[in-house]
Amino acid sequence: MFVKRKRDADGQHFEGRQFRPYNVLMVALMSLGSVGYGYNASIIATTLAQPSFNTYFELDTRPNGTQLIATMNGLYQAGGFLGVLTISWLADRWGRRFAIGVSAFICMISGALLAGSVHVGMFIAMRFLSGAGAFMIVAAVPIWMNEVVPPSVRGILVDCHSVGLLFGYALATWLGYAFYHLPETNNGAWRAPLAFQCLPVFLLLLGLRWMPESPRWLMLKDRFEEADQTLRKLHAPQEAAIELRQIQQSIQADKHLETSWWAMFTKRSYLKRSLLAIATTFSIQTSGILVINNYGPRLYSTLGFDTNRQFLYQIGWITLAFGTGILSFFVIDRFPRNKLLATGVAGCALSLLVEAVLVALYATTPSAIANPNQSGLQAAVASMYIYVCFYELCLGGVQFAYLGELFPTHIRAKGMVIGIANICVMNIMWLQAAPTAFDTIGWRFFLCFVIPGIISATLMWIFFPDTLGVPLEEIARIFGDHQELTEAEKDSGLPAAETNSNDLEKSLSHHVENTKA
Repeated sequence: MFVKRKRDADGQHFEGRQFRPYNVLMVALMSLGSVGYGYNASIIATTLAQPSFNTYFELDTRPNGTQLIATMNGLYQAGGFLGVLTISWLADRWGRRFAIGVSAFICMISGALLAGSVHVGMFIAMRFLSGAGAFMIVAAVPIWMNEVVPPSVRGILVDCHSVGLLFGYALATWLGYAFYHLPETNNGAWRAPLAFQCLPVFLLLLGLRWMPESPRWLMLKDRFEEADQTLRKLHAPQEAAIELRQIQQSIQADKHLETSWWAMFTKRSYLKRSLLAIATTFSIQTSGILVINNYGPRLYSTLGFDTNRQFLYQIGWITLAFGTGILSFFVIDRFPRNKLLATGVAGCALSLLVEAVLVALYATTPSAIANPNQSGLQAAVASMYIYVCFYELCLGGVQFAYLGELFPTHIRAKGMVIGIANICVMNIMWLQAAPTAFDTIGWRFFLCFVIPGIISATLMWIFFPDTLGVPLEEIARIFGDHQELTEAEKDSGLPAAETNSNDLEKSLSHHVENTKA
């Protein structure tokens, strides 16, 4: 799986193992940021279920308690939307690693203040800050990952981000359930799990000093020697030499291209990429993943299960998601990106269609409630589990690899921001609508995911480009702007097929000599 790959269109890339173990280690350590986001985003679900939390902030006795809970969720997403908009500036100006560090610091501070909150207003304000840090880190980490891994295993290694998210989700659920059994008067039942979210990002901050900066960003800032050394440490000598040449040619051309936000939506090739990023995240979020994750216990309650069973089913669901996320390592780089995305969206839609039918038959009619059909109810639970398998095998990790692959280095941060910001917008829409929708239209709410899902899957299969295994510097050919790049290369004095850098030639010779030795 890791050793061989097909040659790219130009037959240029090394066919042996393109990465070093150091590359895998650095990606694994950077996944601490992914764990931090997953835990940060998921811990609120079990926090709201803690009796001591509701008693401390009087959420169960205040007349506006429900509105306060909605505000806690809404401001988290609003903070995420505003926070993620800063990532492109931080990552492009100060570096990918610096942007990740700022994000981790915000997550750590907000987590500590959430755990120490003494007033509901303070808690709500920190939820806004926590959302900003969380969505900043969920955007910044895959930007870095996409730029430090070689093309043959880009999907597999970037999938570490998704698996880290899932581990964070699972950890929050497990800890929340464990602390649920403390006495109702013990405020540690909600403070301790909230405080724990500081640990992964604190460890990430400690390790950032030894993690490499993106070689593509270094080249963008004319720090050629550092980029050369970083590539040698991360990739096999033969692959590092090839990538060094490609990156320099691409970066020199990119410097003559537009990088403004205005260009992202007015320049044809950039607009095509931006619309693809929006369409991808729209399709994936319309699968209903956040609603199913956040309102899972409520859905199990609709099926007639008690509180303890609701927790256990939710733990099983998120644990299965984590396990399936690991299995996705063996899938993500074996199938075309667009086909994998389409399969995932369609699979989720069909699973929810089955869920809607089962809920309608076995959990809503008076006769079904009076005489529960346990087989039908268990089938409804199984449908939820099948749903998450489709999501994690085909969507969870693929979306972050795909978003990073769509954009060239000079606008990759902006492109990732567009995709993640759209996730925030979709989350706000679905999370605000879900409670009312479940109360008023019940199982029919699932059809709001099923119908768009089938349409999106069809469009993805037919029209979305496949970026599997294509070097980041050659993605331009997919979007038809390689002619513009050729003109830019002429303007920069760099021929399309060769480089005029003496330093680069020396570096390539050095690599070849090392390989022969």
